[in-house]
Amino acid sequence: MDAASVPRVKICCIQSVAEAGAAVRHGAAALGLVSRMPSGPGIISDETIARIAAVVPPPVATFLLTCRQDAPSIIDEQRRLRTTAVQVCDRLVSGSYADLRDALPGVRLVAVVHVTGPGSVEEAVAVAREADAILLDSGRPDAAVKELGGTGRRHDWALSRRIREAVDVPVFLAGGITPDNAAEAVSAVGPFAIDVCTGVRTAGALDDAKLERLFAALGA
Repeated sequence: MDAASVPRVKICCIQSVAEAGAAVRHGAAALGLVSRMPSGPGIISDETIARIAAVVPPPVATFLLTCRQDAPSIIDEQRRLRTTAVQVCDRLVSGSYADLRDALPGVRLVAVVHVTGPGSVEEAVAVAREADAILLDSGRPDAAVKELGGTGRRHDWALSRRIREAVDVPVFLAGGITPDNAAEAVSAVGPFAIDVCTGVRTAGALDDAKLERLFAALGA
């Protein structure tokens, strides 16, 4: 993989200051901090999110993963926790990305699109007009118990490539990425960044050996 094609790496589901430090040492450009969710791994307290966000060195980005669907509560959450980005994991039903942008100047807004079928292309194109970046994941927001990330499942990367080619904002690729398939994912989709949670963990804990293999596979 040539240097021009090496994507940035976001390590998600960070559990502690120690895990944040390990991810940064290996070369992570961004860290995902998971607030309250209906399901999935990596959920940590607001206090832990704020503690990690306060000590991560720039230029490493800290992403607040939120399941909230109304702009006012997302604004309140970010203002309390002070991350540098907000990852909106479900569709907004009250308020807009413009409201978030007006209230949170300088905070990057990342909209999650769960790639469930061809309709996801249209959804991604629409939300890309409002957000700073989009993140393609493999959740099921319409399930009885919502899945909004951390599934460890791979989705249709051909659809992800169509989305990446159709939008004008950076694309993060998540969903079932591991050290063994990361290079394939980059070749198939050409994302700005990849996002890994379960793929670099063993028994729930961040695994240094898997992190090393991931960055080696990417040529980073």
